Amino acid sequence: MACRRALRAHSPCRQPFAVQLLRLIKGCGCAVRNFHSNKTAYNKCQFGFLFDIDGVIVRGRKPLPHAKEAFQLLAKDGQFKVPTLFVTNAGNSLRSRKAQQLSEWLGIQVTEDQVVMSHSPLKMFRQFHDKHVLVNGQGPVKAIAQNIGFTNVTTVEELSHRFPDLDKMDHQRKKAAPCAFEEFFPKIEAVILFGEPVRWETPMQLIMDVLLTDGQPSNDLPDIPYPHLPVLACNMDLLWMAENRLPRLGHGCFMNALEGLYQKITGKEMKYTALIGKPSEITYHHADYLLTQQAKLLGVQHIRRIYCVGDNPTTDIYGGNLYNRYLQRRRKDSNTPSQTASKKRRVASHRADDEFLDEDNDDEDDMDTSIYQRDSGANMRVIKSLEEDKSGVEKALSCETILVCTGVFKKGTETTALLSPRLICNHNHRDFVIDPMLINPTHVVPDVLEAVKLVFEKETYP
Repeated sequence: MACRRALRAHSPCRQPFAVQLLRLIKGCGCAVRNFHSNKTAYNKCQFGFLFDIDGVIVRGRKPLPHAKEAFQLLAKDGQFKVPTLFVTNAGNSLRSRKAQQLSEWLGIQVTEDQVVMSHSPLKMFRQFHDKHVLVNGQGPVKAIAQNIGFTNVTTVEELSHRFPDLDKMDHQRKKAAPCAFEEFFPKIEAVILFGEPVRWETPMQLIMDVLLTDGQPSNDLPDIPYPHLPVLACNMDLLWMAENRLPRLGHGCFMNALEGLYQKITGKEMKYTALIGKPSEITYHHADYLLTQQAKLLGVQHIRRIYCVGDNPTTDIYGGNLYNRYLQRRRKDSNTPSQTASKKRRVASHRADDEFLDEDNDDEDDMDTSIYQRDSGANMRVIKSLEEDKSGVEKALSCETILVCTGVFKKGTETTALLSPRLICNHNHRDFVIDPMLINPTHVVPDVLEAVKLVFEKETYP
């Protein structure tokens, strides 16, 4: 579907994925940096970490006990000696700002190349970078969108200003003067949901207006367009952990409300062109590649095992186990004859956007669903595209998950009920086929310090 075609259609030379992604990273001004002043000639470390942030390292803005001590074990002279990434579903800040916060919290230098936000994989969705997109969330959403490659961005606040009659949630608000240029406003071509907004009502109304009018809020359309405009969503967390003892409502709740509202008004299901962030596999493909690049700079020849440390069984643990299942099936599949190049390249290089986004036009027979855990349709095709690419980038052999008890999950409390399969199905996004077995962590430990110690013991490191 959308993603695989895009990667090909907008890559005239069909360069290997690793080369494309590395150029994208450099093009965004975030070239992979050397984490040591002198490259390590050899590092016997054969593993790497993917750490969640909220509920693992901090609660709100306050570092959790033992977090700083844990990361001192991963560093030498203030620099990392073990390949480490921070993978968060937060999407309300730039990577550079999040890296700065982590450095202050942990007392160790963290660079933006070690931070994967929920929206980071959108760098690969280059077919949307030049389209006029409406972005929603909080924080510097316009700067975030531009930082990852989008060139024509409108925020919900800007749209409300251009179309003052759209926002009528506040009945006491003085009516704004009509804008004489509404009819000349360029059509919105896609919607990107970075995260939950501060106030839900206005974004909910304006996003609905855009979807119902095919991106032209000033127009009256005789029929509601369907399929609607492309919608790309980051961060599906229903809950997240802040300072309060109880989990807080996350972006998954906003998405759930928007989906329900759209279906109630149109009688049809709202569809996503892509779902990004944990537990989506595409986030782990992106993280695995970046972790491999860091490992090379640290003198690590090959990362054999990835350890995912998180506090949420439905995102951190589920996503890590899902990626491990992919790695195992990939290894098994590598021992079988591959498809012919002609069958792999059967999709034309250039297609119209309508056909490009119409999932029903694809032949599902060329998807080897025995290899891939079911994900959103668009994400599956990105994963398939990455797998078809023989770029020589060596992936990890396995991925183990470690659940800490300092966030959403607390061992021995009522929050343990979150592990109920019945509740788990309600906590994941509707577009994911839930396998209850994937919420079971490989290990359960009290906190992040014990997680690091556990891995060091297993790996006999240092």
